[in-house]
Amino acid sequence: MTHLHAGGKFDNKSYQVSGGLHGVGVSVVNALSKWLEVEVKRDGAVWRQRFDHGRPDGELVRVRELEPGEETGTEIRFWPDDEIFETDEFTYSTLESRLRELAFLNPGVEISLRDERTDGPAESAFEYQGGIREFVEYLNETRDVLHDEVVYLDDEADDIHVEVAIQATDGVQGSIHAFANNINTREGGTHLTGFKTALTRVINDYATSNGMLSDLDGTLKGEDIREGLTAVISVKHPDPQFEGQTKTKLGNSDVRGIVEGAVHEGLATYLEENPGTAGAVVSKAVQAAKARKAAQKAEELTRRKSALESTSLPGKLADCQTHDPEKAELFVVEGDSAGGSAKQGRNPEYQAILPIRGKILNVEKHRLDRILENDEIRNLITAVGTGIGDEFDIEDARYEKVILMSDADVDGAHIRTLLLTFLYRHMTPLIERGYVYAAQPPLYRIRNGGETYDAMTQAECDRIVEEVCDGDPTATQRFKGLGEMNPEQLWDTTMDPDNRILKRVTIEDAAAADRMFSVLMGDAVEPRKQFIKKHADDADWVDI
Repeated sequence: MTHLHAGGKFDNKSYQVSGGLHGVGVSVVNALSKWLEVEVKRDGAVWRQRFDHGRPDGELVRVRELEPGEETGTEIRFWPDDEIFETDEFTYSTLESRLRELAFLNPGVEISLRDERTDGPAESAFEYQGGIREFVEYLNETRDVLHDEVVYLDDEADDIHVEVAIQATDGVQGSIHAFANNINTREGGTHLTGFKTALTRVINDYATSNGMLSDLDGTLKGEDIREGLTAVISVKHPDPQFEGQTKTKLGNSDVRGIVEGAVHEGLATYLEENPGTAGAVVSKAVQAAKARKAAQKAEELTRRKSALESTSLPGKLADCQTHDPEKAELFVVEGDSAGGSAKQGRNPEYQAILPIRGKILNVEKHRLDRILENDEIRNLITAVGTGIGDEFDIEDARYEKVILMSDADVDGAHIRTLLLTFLYRHMTPLIERGYVYAAQPPLYRIRNGGETYDAMTQAECDRIVEEVCDGDPTATQRFKGLGEMNPEQLWDTTMDPDNRILKRVTIEDAAAADRMFSVLMGDAVEPRKQFIKKHADDADWVDI
């Protein structure tokens, strides 16, 4: 609890598999806690020790003997040190998503979560006997599937356990998630590479041997096969090697061949035994391949490469003077009117403005060739500079802050969601690097006795009017849209780094984010309706 590199993973006796690399996890939690208490049931007794700001607060104490048949185990309780952290508030939904994920990855394990901070505590319990099969079903709840049964593959070699679950949908967005020792490897790695290689080979072999590619010039590409495919890959390795302490990419070279072999053998057998499912999967891939080939032959603006190969920046872009991406900010602004105010009110040294007219295409429902026909999307891609899809390169980003600035109303929220959907589906590394933000313009400006106050919500406005203005302000101005603000107001409230409020967009849980975009932007209406009913009262940032 107080020494680094002292975890049980180093003795090859405590764990079959673990996610830890260096033995720093719980000792760091202890060091950053105001207090921490650990209670261990083992060796016939209950042991307890308490720590104060990372240091032992007394010796290890033998509390009592274990009762006959009493289970062993460890309980850790801690409180974050408020002298280190700006906030000690835990987000229930974040914990809920991660614990649900762990329950999917460990079938039969029950994980409970209880929030005792409110009068009526929120509670969740997760237990999935079906493991990652149920994980795929959960991800596909809002999608139309092409076959009812989730394809499940399970194999083990050299003490490395491999599980794969697959189900095809009629959508255009794929949803593939890879895990190693319960860790979400968002950047993939050798297990994902092995899966993709085997998947492409098996589907092509089946399609060729069954004469399903006769009207297609060539074979299926991996991207054709993965279109609309939902899959979860989980490996358990006794000695995982991750690239970097963040553990977002698996590096073990032996895993690729083991996963590739397991998927190749298992999936080939399954397809031969289930021709109905095989036909649905191959037909969808052939459809995707035809669309891809049609796009390649289409006019210049609908081709991926030529649509983006122009080196000239969009005419609507008011670029900044600096060429240092670390300092540069791109404001993507709803409407030409607000764009005009933003251009006048900005600091041109480091702030660029790109007005977006209307609502861009909902990319959740369309392939890339159709997406690139949208002028506003092409302008955004060109302005950011990274390219898109296979040609995306984060190192070419012209700005390390891409700030979405839309009206604080329902339409503005919809436009922001459409933009986020595009960025998440086609420029994901921008979000993963923390480059994407949402500006938070005020709803109200209140003047009282020469003083000016900005309120971000109706509740905050009511509080200022009541507490500061004694219920009688000199003036209440309601900002219906960004375009109603003059350049000075827009700078003061929303663009000035000293005063503005930005919300950084993050992907803490890729699977949960993937499912949420399907709920909000997919074809299925009922899940979206239920989500709105459940969360309508939470929309305190939006004027409804």
